Amino acid sequence: MTLKPQEISAMKQPVIKIDALPTLEELKATVSGCKKCELCKTRTQTVFGSGNPKADLMFVGEAPGADEDEQGLPFVGRAGQLLTKMIEEERSLGIPRETVYIANILKCRPPGNRKPNTDEIEQCEPYLITQIELIKPKIICALGLTAANTLLRNTLSMTAMRGKTFDYHGVPLVVTYHPAALLRNPNWKKPAWEDMLLLKKMLEDLKK
Repeated sequence: MTLKPQEISAMKQPVIKIDALPTLEELKATVSGCKKCELCKTRTQTVFGSGNPKADLMFVGEAPGADEDEQGLPFVGRAGQLLTKMIEEERSLGIPRETVYIANILKCRPPGNRKPNTDEIEQCEPYLITQIELIKPKIICALGLTAANTLLRNTLSMTAMRGKTFDYHGVPLVVTYHPAALLRNPNWKKPAWEDMLLLKKMLEDLKK
């Protein structure tokens, strides 16, 4: 089931501008010096993204945590270890983590790992939009409600979005639980596994 943007009344996606795009490295350098919001005062460093710059599958999370802020890479803490298992285990996606690309809505850690506020998202999301345009993934997976609601411009619940395929500027988008939420709520691991199987089928269909 594919839901078109016009079928979601609250969905108003930003227009992606493709003129004069920077390279991924140029964008990373710009992000590293960003001072558009107050998070620049509390971060150790920015967390741009990592993985295959030509990936077919791109994961988008919420924001860096303490481990990510320290290392400068996304999903390297406990949640990141779980995400790696979700990607690499044969009974799940069954592909190497380095073949996908992983980024977050925010490039800086919110203090205390709180949820991003509206201003922070508005200031930082253009970087992610440009990342997506540069990487040109064929499938996007939104990890968690913040990432899903931000990308799809809706206020739907996780239950309402799981198991469906949305359209993000022509790119199929699947929504699943954030790995950190799975650590807090192990009962959600089975639905998340089902989401990985959906992604696996979509990747296999790309090869046909």
